[in-house]
Amino acid sequence: MAESGPSATWTPPHYDYSKTPALVSSTRLHPDDDNPHNFARMAKWCPDGSAALAQCENRRLQTLEMPPELASLYGEDGTHPTARVFRQPSPILDFTWFPAASTRDPASFCFMASVRECPVKLLDANDGRLRASYSIIDHRERFIAPHSLAFNCSADRLFCGFEDAIEVFEVRRPGEGTRLHITPSKKSKDGLKGIVSALAFVPDATTGVYAAGSLSPSAPTSSNIALFSEATGEAPLMFVGGDKGIGGIRASVTQLAFNPMRPHLLYASFRRHDAIYEWDIRGDAQMPVRTFRRGRSVSKRDSNRTEAAGTVTTNQKLRFDIDISGQILGAGGQDGKISMFNLAAGDISQTGSVELTEATRAPQPGPAMQYKAHDGKLYALYAVGSVSLHPLQPILLSVSGSRHFHLDGLEEGSESSTSTSESELDSGGPPATVKFKRRRPQPVTLDASVKYWSFQAD
Repeated sequence: MAESGPSATWTPPHYDYSKTPALVSSTRLHPDDDNPHNFARMAKWCPDGSAALAQCENRRLQTLEMPPELASLYGEDGTHPTARVFRQPSPILDFTWFPAASTRDPASFCFMASVRECPVKLLDANDGRLRASYSIIDHRERFIAPHSLAFNCSADRLFCGFEDAIEVFEVRRPGEGTRLHITPSKKSKDGLKGIVSALAFVPDATTGVYAAGSLSPSAPTSSNIALFSEATGEAPLMFVGGDKGIGGIRASVTQLAFNPMRPHLLYASFRRHDAIYEWDIRGDAQMPVRTFRRGRSVSKRDSNRTEAAGTVTTNQKLRFDIDISGQILGAGGQDGKISMFNLAAGDISQTGSVELTEATRAPQPGPAMQYKAHDGKLYALYAVGSVSLHPLQPILLSVSGSRHFHLDGLEEGSESSTSTSESELDSGGPPATVKFKRRRPQPVTLDASVKYWSFQAD
């Protein structure tokens, strides 16, 4: 009997969070003279990790420079495509990579982008050229830009969420799609109400189930997260987190994600909440089975800007990510820290159906590791807007940046003008008229960096 040859076994990346990760590379976005305070709102690895794309505040999408450790894995002789900037005519609402995108395959190296008052665009990630467009048109014949984008598991259909509806496109057929009205009417209390801000598919192609979340805070007797099926269309299968007790969260949904290895676990984050909630959708999903809190310490200087425990003071979306093995959840905070959670530890959903009551509060595991990723000199609040875990290597990509309004200089200027006018009156001269142009306070960005962190074990 002939001996069989050695078989290649792929193992997912192992994140060593027993020590602070090493900073592999730190860079900044492409300079913009028209918008010097530009920053990245979020960044995502492409499916094979050969490139990363960032959504920027200055209406641009930018491919990020790869550190040499990663560039040598995908390019010949260490070469790799240079960073490129794709200018858009309006603010960018969302983007998503094509599920098979890779720098090694130019045909599939593309992404979808939602730009305000424009059709949904399929853009080439090499040169930014438009490959196809998908139009969502309202009753006044205006283009609607969706707030959320998601491909189904077979990558042949694109789902776009906007106000009270989801538009479904066949990827191979550009043009108009099929509209799913997820609420019967404006006045109706049934269905999912408001702008669909988040979409996520169960990572199982046989189910065709996906979750949708709304920006409209749910009423005490309903929920703003619902499960749908490609087969049943616009009728919700069930609602998630609708219990008005500890399971109900009255806030806007900012992100949804399913566990890649345990597709029955759904994760959600909400606006102005520092917690990430986990539900088991196999049974009654009214109450979360676990709550992951980033944990946040605020300096005395910023203590007057904080609110009650469990909330954050920013409306900015703080995106989390789950590694490909479903073991690690990474999330950035408003204080410049990144928290790493061990999803395998204390997973009570493995025991079967989970029953939680008002008396049985969901476990709240703390971070397995937390470190300062983006540090500032003036303020403690340096938001980490997005973290993204590499699919093949234990490397985390983080971007920081937020708007800060500084009024100290304006107040000092107004005081000096007042003292000058008072001195003129004391001298007996005629009162002088001082004219100045009224300007709105412009936001500034104190830290707009892009960093790569290695969790490689020694």
